[in-house]
Amino acid sequence: MDLTRREFSRLAGTAAAASMLPRAKAEEKKIGWCIVALGRISMDHFMPGMLQSRTGRIVALVSGHRPKAEQQAAMYAVPDNAIYNYENYDRIASNKEIDAVYIALPNSMHAEYTIRAAKAGKHVLCEKPMATSVADSQAMIDTCRTAGKKLMIAYRCQYEPVNLKAISLIHSGAIGSVQAIESANGFNIARDEWRLNRKLAGGGPLMDVGIYSLNASRYLTGEEPGDIRANASVVDHDGRFTEVEENVGWTMKFPSGIMASCNTTYGGDMNGFYRVHGSKGMIELSPAFGYEGIHLRAQIWGQPPIDMPSPQHGYEQFTVEADYFADCIRKNKEPRSDGEEGLRDMKYMQAIYKAAGLTRL
Repeated sequence: MDLTRREFSRLAGTAAAASMLPRAKAEEKKIGWCIVALGRISMDHFMPGMLQSRTGRIVALVSGHRPKAEQQAAMYAVPDNAIYNYENYDRIASNKEIDAVYIALPNSMHAEYTIRAAKAGKHVLCEKPMATSVADSQAMIDTCRTAGKKLMIAYRCQYEPVNLKAISLIHSGAIGSVQAIESANGFNIARDEWRLNRKLAGGGPLMDVGIYSLNASRYLTGEEPGDIRANASVVDHDGRFTEVEENVGWTMKFPSGIMASCNTTYGGDMNGFYRVHGSKGMIELSPAFGYEGIHLRAQIWGQPPIDMPSPQHGYEQFTVEADYFADCIRKNKEPRSDGEEGLRDMKYMQAIYKAAGLTRL
């Protein structure tokens, strides 16, 4: 969803109105965010989401494109001296208004800018996948731990209410013993996407959108997969897939015996979904992973059908995600989707690539 001027004005007006509401005397200072990289996910989603946040505000920007940064700074009331580039990024250490950074860079840059942020004394919310190698992921964890700073990986679906409802139904035994999970996620990628560059992306659709199916299989079962088998292919020999795979399909067997079958692609549109089959019923989320429009449907023996669309619209997933991290910072608690959670997915993706005969991580 692109942020139009009208939509921005509406969100800004909502934020301004909220700021005028009565507040508790002991209200804590808002968390100051530094946005690292001004691309689609930051400008069109995370930053508008901050306009609805009761816990945070944008206080600094990092970009290699000064005119774009100045335009965004004007929209979010960021002072000129709080606009940084990638060369002077370490100067964020001296900006006491910055409490946390949101990293929305290409995958291969996540580790460097997470590590530099932690050394500058800032907490880090990093987009997934957390890095492009297991070693880099571990280095991110180690540096943040040494610096005493929180590291959270932006698995926003783990905080989204419909996904949380699915987890609750499954873990409560509502659909009986889970037997199988099916999931798919993908899209038809354009030629000029940086995601087709292996050096920047680290891999193809598995690293980008397939990770949603992988992570969902784990949070739905509450288990870690064992036996992993996979295949990869290129169907469209049109020059896009010289460095990364086009398709990956894999199966996972969990300790309880649950089987998961997942597919991801850069060659066609998949309405990202998952379907969970149990001995007493079935749960389906379709779509399951989008920024809005997530929808749960369930059939459980002896009960009326469940039909639950997400109550969240627009940028609210990002607001919830940022507010959750702010709470972790304030209360000194570890995020649910911490660096260790991101590292586990990196290791599983490494295993999937190996099983498919590809070397990536």
